[in-house]
Amino acid sequence: MTTTLSPGDVAKQISQRYSDAVIEITDTAILINSQFLLDVAAFLKDTPGLEFDYLTHITAVDYFEYFELIYQFTSIKHNHTVLLKTRCHGRENPTVPSVVSLWQGANHQEREIYDLMGISFEGHPNMKRIVLWDGFQGHPLRKDYL
Repeated sequence: MTTTLSPGDVAKQISQRYSDAVIEITDTAILINSQFLLDVAAFLKDTPGLEFDYLTHITAVDYFEYFELIYQFTSIKHNHTVLLKTRCHGRENPTVPSVVSLWQGANHQEREIYDLMGISFEGHPNMKRIVLWDGFQGHPLRKDYL
């Protein structure tokens, strides 16, 4: 069975490397500043003892005041997992960095979030709709979608 690492322990390691990255720590996840997303993700992937070599999933939630993205990373080598969250504000053009350069498995997941929630991923190699057709207006999983 996969072990969930303590968010506090992982956040402490992140904070030692990126002092302004961690915003909040809960019992289940670490909330980070979206400006540090790519750096923190690379840190989690490459740091000995963590080595999160597998991106299990990415999802997004519309809280209306902001969008929250939730990433679950797993280390196959160490059989442990951690949840990382980040937020983007503004409904016109919400954007966060893409993690496709670190995990190719993020490709379709980021495109699905873009398609259904309207969140863009900066640096994504092929940011276009994946579920709905090109002429579709809006993003149907947003709370303000009519």
